[in-house]
Amino acid sequence: MQNTTLCSMITKSKANHLSVQIKFYNSRYETVNKLVYQPNTLLVFNWITGFPNVLGCVDGTFVRILSPKEREGEFINRKGFHSLNVQMVCDAKFRILNCVAKWPGSVHDSRVFRESNLCIAFESGVHQGFLLGDSGYPCKKFLLTPFIAPTNNSQANYNRSHARTRVLIEQTFGILKRRFNCLHDGIRTSPERTCTMIMACAVLHNIGIERNDIIDNDFSVENVDDVNVNLRDDWDGTNVRDYLCHAYFQ
Repeated sequence: MQNTTLCSMITKSKANHLSVQIKFYNSRYETVNKLVYQPNTLLVFNWITGFPNVLGCVDGTFVRILSPKEREGEFINRKGFHSLNVQMVCDAKFRILNCVAKWPGSVHDSRVFRESNLCIAFESGVHQGFLLGDSGYPCKKFLLTPFIAPTNNSQANYNRSHARTRVLIEQTFGILKRRFNCLHDGIRTSPERTCTMIMACAVLHNIGIERNDIIDNDFSVENVDDVNVNLRDDWDGTNVRDYLCHAYFQ
């Protein structure tokens, strides 16, 4: 009988905790991702700071690894150590909705997102809503970033709401790395094996969140009105951001 590890069993499962399919291609770890969000996700995000139509917050985090035997320089990140750059999207309850764990640490967050299946899905109109990202990402119709230098009160209000909402992804990383200390201190194995372990940790993290094992972040959205944001098809990210400032952050 072929031996099956716990990590491979978890990451190859089709559980609702994280929808992923794993394969290897040219020695790089590939994940086929869907954005798996709850029906009330938009309302919960809107309840936090009034930011409408948010599906999730996106960012990258470094996971330290041993110096690999091949293409060692590609894995040295901007902080000077060997790592993978792992992209995740979270919801308002710290669930991981999407995870891409296949890129060396030297790769910028914007490239990780641009070449992800999630970006392709948004560009194809599969998901209707916004992701919030920091200024390292390009501002797109579906990926909203802060104003670098706000020039009026509405832009300042937008930035404050954006920051208070986007901090959830940083908090998610903190919870995940406290839960699985190997993601904080480093994983002493090959990059491919590390990717498998990261995906397994993401699945187990979501199971823990659903069972309220360490936190109970239960937002009540019963009295929150539904929010409809009407955007023109020809608008780019800058147009959408300006519209939101005028409509919601005056």
